[in-house]
Amino acid sequence: MGVELREVTVGDVLVFFDHQRDPQAVRMAAFTSADPSDRAAFLVRWARNLADESTVTRTVVFDGEVVGHVARFTRFGRPEVTCWIDREHWGMGLATAALELFLREERRRPLYARTAVDNVGSLRVLAKCGFVAIGEDVGFAAGRGEDVEEFILRLDG
Repeated sequence: MGVELREVTVGDVLVFFDHQRDPQAVRMAAFTSADPSDRAAFLVRWARNLADESTVTRTVVFDGEVVGHVARFTRFGRPEVTCWIDREHWGMGLATAALELFLREERRRPLYARTAVDNVGSLRVLAKCGFVAIGEDVGFAAGRGEDVEEFILRLDG
């Protein structure tokens, strides 16, 4: 079957909650919610995101299993993408495949992305999809409880 994208369902959001509670994944992602175990806050945030017409979110499905999500939202007045794949499925090329599929659907350019400078996996995925680093920033990363350096990347054309 391979990787597919589809509309997000309520059941998917509950799976996403389980994914984002993995301490190793939270540390790697760095820029996460303040309390990954706060189910109510997570559900409220997802309800708000899904109701926001300026945000596009898709569920990533691999061989019939929900393995993550990919989205485009607005941050700092610019369209930005994000992708989360369950840690059990890291290293299988699923994030790259999902982002490639999403970028065929989401034609807005330029698109931006941000990732912690030490998140080699995310940097590799973004580079494979054509994103290039255009700057750096430092921001507070709740997933690490400290300021973290991050790359700002852009996809043109």
